[in-house]
Formats: sequence, C-alpha cells, structure tokens
Amino acid sequence: MTGLRKLYRDQVVGILDGILDTQAQALDAARDAVVAALAADRLIYVAGSGHSHLLAEEAFYRAGGIAAAQAILDPDLMLHTGARRSTQIEREEGRAEAVLSDYPIGPGDVVFVASNSGRNAYPIELALGAKARGATTIALTSLEHASATTSRHKSDKRLFEVTDIVIDNGGVYGDAGLPVGDGEVCMGPTSTIVGAFLINAIFAEAVDKLATMGIKADVYQSANKQGADAHAEAIIDRWQGRIRGL
Repeated sequence: MTGLRKLYRDQVVGILDGILDTQAQALDAARDAVVAALAADRLIYVAGSGHSHLLAEEAFYRAGGIAAAQAILDPDLMLHTGARRSTQIEREEGRAEAVLSDYPIGPGDVVFVASNSGRNAYPIELALGAKARGATTIALTSLEHASATTSRHKSDKRLFEVTDIVIDNGGVYGDAGLPVGDGEVCMGPTSTIVGAFLINAIFAEAVDKLATMGIKADVYQSANKQGADAHAEAIIDRWQGRIRGL
C-alpha cells in the first residue's frame, strides 16, 4: 500500500521537474507579466471553475501571497452550492461575461485562467473577455487533456488557443493518473498540486525580481504568527478598496 504514496509523489515530482525543464520560456513570460503589472500598480486576477477555483483561492489573501491578487469566484461554479450543477453551468456560454462585469479588469492587469481540460465555455470566455479588456491572459491547463478533446464553445477553440501565455500543467488525460486496485480506476489527480506550485512560484519570482528593481510588493504573512495581526491589518487597510472579499 505504501508504494502508492511513493508512486504518487514520484509522478508529481516528475511533472514539476518536466515543467521546469521544458517550459522556462512560458514561466518567464508569466513572471514578467506579473512584474509589469505589479510595477504599474495593476492587479493579478486568478479564475477557475470546479476544482480549478481552488487555485484562485490559493492566490487570494494567502500567507506568503501577494496582496494584489484578486480571486474571481462565482459561487454557482464552486462545488459547495451543487457539484453536478456546477459542471453544467461551466458549459454555458455567456456566464463568464456576467461574472467579469463585476471586476474592473483593464489594460495592464494579468488574468490567470485555470482549467485542466480547457474545453468548456466558461474558462474560454473568461480568457476572451479579459483579453478584450486589455489584460494579459495566462492559461494553466493540461495540453494532453485539451488536445484529446473538442471545444464546447462556439469558437471551436480551447483555452490554450485563446490566451497570450500557456503553461502546461503536465497532467495526463483525465487528470488522475495513479492506478489503484486492479488498475481499472485511477486516482491521484495532479492539476491542483501542480497548479498551486506554479502560481506561488511565479508570484515569488515576480516579487523577487521587483525587489531587484527597488520595488517592494505587499506580501501577506500568516496572521497566526505571534504578533502578526498588525502587519496583516495594515495590508488589508491598503488594499480593501481595490480587492473584493477582504
């Protein structure tokens, strides 16, 4: 049984190493887009649906995360209000535009859109809508999965075909790639683990690069560290007029 833990670990590490070895150009482009946005006092938006919304939450109000990160979350596309319903809603055209209308996305902003399959209307239209508003768009997606499917959007495009920058999360078709039992069923999805790494690594590199330029970005530290409340409250005070949900 314990061999599965190691196999799962090895799969995740192998994916991460593969991304770092083969996608330096895309990762650098994403980092530099974030650097440019933060240097210009713009915002970084992160969006997804279903389990991909976890990456938006990972970026938002996070210990060790940037204060300029805004999660785009539609409760109807988050699993707690109806998992089966959320699967249907993310296929509906027009939904994304209604969600985007609540956020002041504009030129200079960066919008990450996470979708493992990249085939549903919601993430595709999020990217198209953000791009139309002048933002730089970045896809976090599985090219293996996307390439094995057709689009569910009228454009016949998938997410990786409509964004400025594409980062392949290296996941297998179907996301779960860890055979269990007799091998007929796979578990161990990788898109969330890998996606969280990518978001945090890109943000950390961006803040580090800004520091070399003499620019200090607001970064949250855990409010549960001893005596850390004042630091967290000071950052919230600076950003609550611009970031929803604080």
